Amino acid sequence: MDKSVLIVHILIPLFMGLIASVAIEQFLRPRAPLRGRSWRAWAVHTGVFVAFFAVELAIFQRPYFVSAMVLTGVLLLVLVSNAKTYSLREPFIYQDFEYFLDALKHPRLYLPFMGIWRALAALIAFIAAIYFGLMFEPSITKMNTATLASETSTTSLLILCASLLLTAVMVVWLTNTDALVISYEPHADLKRHGLLAFLMRYRAEERKPINVAAMDSPFNHLALNKSTDRPHIIVVQSESFFDVRRIFAGLDPAVMHEWDKTTAAATISGRVEVAAWGANTVRTEFAFLSGLAADKLGVHRFNPYRKMALQGVPTLATFLKKLGYRTLCIHPYPASFYTRDQVFPMLGFDEFIDIRAFSDADKCGPYVGDIAVAEKVKSVLNNSTEPTFIFVITMENHGPLHWENVTPQESATLFSTPPPAHCENLAVYVRHLKNANAMLGNLRAHLETIPTPSWLCWYGDHVPIMPQVYAALGEPDGATDYFIWSNRRLPLAEIQSPIFIQNLSAMLLACSGQNTTKN
Repeated sequence: MDKSVLIVHILIPLFMGLIASVAIEQFLRPRAPLRGRSWRAWAVHTGVFVAFFAVELAIFQRPYFVSAMVLTGVLLLVLVSNAKTYSLREPFIYQDFEYFLDALKHPRLYLPFMGIWRALAALIAFIAAIYFGLMFEPSITKMNTATLASETSTTSLLILCASLLLTAVMVVWLTNTDALVISYEPHADLKRHGLLAFLMRYRAEERKPINVAAMDSPFNHLALNKSTDRPHIIVVQSESFFDVRRIFAGLDPAVMHEWDKTTAAATISGRVEVAAWGANTVRTEFAFLSGLAADKLGVHRFNPYRKMALQGVPTLATFLKKLGYRTLCIHPYPASFYTRDQVFPMLGFDEFIDIRAFSDADKCGPYVGDIAVAEKVKSVLNNSTEPTFIFVITMENHGPLHWENVTPQESATLFSTPPPAHCENLAVYVRHLKNANAMLGNLRAHLETIPTPSWLCWYGDHVPIMPQVYAALGEPDGATDYFIWSNRRLPLAEIQSPIFIQNLSAMLLACSGQNTTKN
């Protein structure tokens, strides 16, 4: 095949694919407008598409099939982004790519929000596209027609693919992705630059060197208290916990009885502005442990455990270790999830008790129940001979809520007033909320019986994913609830509410008398 003919035969499906990729992008919700994009954004979009086209062409040698395959990838990103926006009010970002692998390891956490039938349909369409593409479009190196007088050598094709790839990489590099202005507000950045340029810009930002010292950790401004009074400190990050009565007051009083009783006696309680909506627990988790606000983290605010936390960051746990505390985390899920098994030692934890310490009998629904976690905390405290800091990450009330059912008989025990139609997920959520309430009562009762002074801090990591419920009852503002309580019945403190989650750990230290401020 003449090289000029070969080039034309490849460029036609390439340009068709580029145009189609822009059209597919218009299905994003909210849509990324075409007008107003900078030439840099268009250059990056083009470079990324051409790069993937070149790599796949070298493998499959079928230009129309390859163009369709790259477009399938773009379409998948659009569908996933729309599903994430619907559930979490945030589009797909570069830091989310690792969740594709997590979706295979932990499918229940992810696939239901995509829609199981939608996911199956996409998989079937993908397999069918591969089959028909490979069957009906001949390899470009095997063509022999009146137009293409002779076969093309594989070497010639690979050289052309390498040239395309090199050109695409050079375009992206020379474009200077850093010049694309970002605000770290994903929807705004997506609308400003378009999908592919937006993803590449967040990738470039994450790859920059990290200067942890420049983040000015608040724990660097706290002096160690020389007092030998070291109470136990227990922190519960309760999955999806918030006072749902703010959007629906018709709960049976027993559901939140222990919560109401504890907050009435707490040193401090109120509402807390958290760093996540519906998911992305580690954002709230890291903000609490590190005391760092999102504006100090740059792009790492979206998943601080991917890269930044592995550098080692001063935290509540590292501070308490200096005071002689034993520090451990209890989380009834695999420690490898979110790479916590690698991250938590860098954040100052001596031990991580994960799902291996629990059994199937401990489950309440698909996950380990809150009551079983409370029993584990009590066991640790009963065997502690030194001041102990326990950080608990519960799991019971993790979605997908729509994969569980509540019978009418059970629902009647949860509500004093039946919720409106299309609020089935609310009953599932309240069922587990009642168990979180029981966990709280269990822990408080135990702490009231032990001789060691103890502090219990409780907060929700984010509001739950219940879009249909919110459509019927109104959407919450995203703040959750917290308290700091002592078994020594210390006087109440006045504080403005809501507070920010990154300030809660310092407040806990101040209440428990474990810190003083440096001059």
